Amino acid sequence: MEDQVPKRAGPEAAAPGDGAAAPRRAVRRRWEWLRRLAASRRLLRAEAVFLAGLAAFAVFALLAKANAYFSWDRSVAHTVQSIPLPGMEPLMRAVSFVGDGITSWGVVIAALVFFLARGRRSEAFGLLLSAAGGPTLNRLVKYLVARPRPTMEHVRVSGDWAHESFPSGHVTFYVCFFGFLFFVAFALLPKGSTARRVACGLAALPVLLVGLSRVYLGAHWPSDTLGAYLFSGLWLAFSVDMYRRWKRRATFHTEEEAKEGGPKEEGTIAE
Repeated sequence: MEDQVPKRAGPEAAAPGDGAAAPRRAVRRRWEWLRRLAASRRLLRAEAVFLAGLAAFAVFALLAKANAYFSWDRSVAHTVQSIPLPGMEPLMRAVSFVGDGITSWGVVIAALVFFLARGRRSEAFGLLLSAAGGPTLNRLVKYLVARPRPTMEHVRVSGDWAHESFPSGHVTFYVCFFGFLFFVAFALLPKGSTARRVACGLAALPVLLVGLSRVYLGAHWPSDTLGAYLFSGLWLAFSVDMYRRWKRRATFHTEEEAKEGGPKEEGTIAE
């Protein structure tokens, strides 16, 4: 009888436990594929919404260029200016004050200094992109559309404003500045905290009121403010997307800070 020689395990022999590990690896690969597919679909939807918004604004701008004001602009403006609340005009002037000339740059610089002092360079550059880029593009669009401001023939005008009317510069600045601060507060402050609720509320309130303020003061037609909300919302979305990319890649931090998470980069950014 021939001796039974035991077979030696070669490199191709399965290691103990491989039978159970293989299905787990397959599940992980499948889950990773599904996660990437979902992220890709979200990106496509976001891009579609952005392009649709851009197209809508382009149509709106062309209509504004062809019309000094729309028929509904006058009726809406008269309704807003007829709000019978005591102290309404001082309140509306106070709401618009932050967006007046040098004041707007003052608050931007103050916010930049605050972020940089706390080591939040990504937030500082994101804010600069949003709050400086939006108004700069707004000025270009105003020049191209060249829509005149409301006059005393049609509505009550409470001041003398330079530059063209469409889209509203104040609304653009408020959405780009306070909107970015709203996102940062929502993303970085502890979920459910009082600080988060207060910060988000304080950032949202000026954005909600500034459109009403500009129409009440006769500085803009309602369509000017609506166009500005759409325009600045698109720029804010772009700025926030760039900020999140910079944050993930630690673009504005050294290699050592990126490995350590940065000296003061404790917050997380919601995806």
